Amino acid sequence: MRFAPGVRRFAVPAFAAAAVLSVLAPPLAVLALAVGAFVVWFFRDPERRPSGPGVVSPADGRVSVVREEGDQFRVGVFMNVTDVHVNRAPLDGRVERVTHRPGKHLPAFSKESERNERVDVDVATDDGPAELSFIAGAFARRIHPYVDAGDDLARAQRTGHIDFGSRADVLLPPAYDREDLLVEVGDTVRAGESIIAAKAR
Repeated sequence: MRFAPGVRRFAVPAFAAAAVLSVLAPPLAVLALAVGAFVVWFFRDPERRPSGPGVVSPADGRVSVVREEGDQFRVGVFMNVTDVHVNRAPLDGRVERVTHRPGKHLPAFSKESERNERVDVDVATDDGPAELSFIAGAFARRIHPYVDAGDDLARAQRTGHIDFGSRADVLLPPAYDREDLLVEVGDTVRAGESIIAAKAR
């Protein structure tokens, strides 16, 4: 099993504490061991393949946003603590900008989360401009993009992860309209696998 970068930063202290506490306070050692095991599980990074043609989900979780913004549509996916938190490229393209925007740390499933800390990745595609956004949540404090300006993106490749809860959005290229959307709010999706939009024509 592959793991997201940073797993050692959280897991090693928990396992070290478990080793020490196994002598000093065995019940607490069990708790520390459980914390370490949870961290390792949280940072899991399974292989994914698209289930068909079209735009794939940028994240595991539940679709929490589907809305029109000008001539484009935004699809947002809320990642619960039980979801894989490694994000994927929704479509092929080239990274034009990666912009960090400081902000609040409100629950990522709420409307107010638009004011949260985030990293926006502007992507040029054959169908026009798109954007991938990593949005921090109430407990997320570190956003880790894996891409930089000038990088080529392949659909479903790993693009980043967020520590402990968050949301990932994709602003679809203008070539996609309402009838091309394949998901609605409440649907469960998997990063790099579930198809969230495909051209109907």
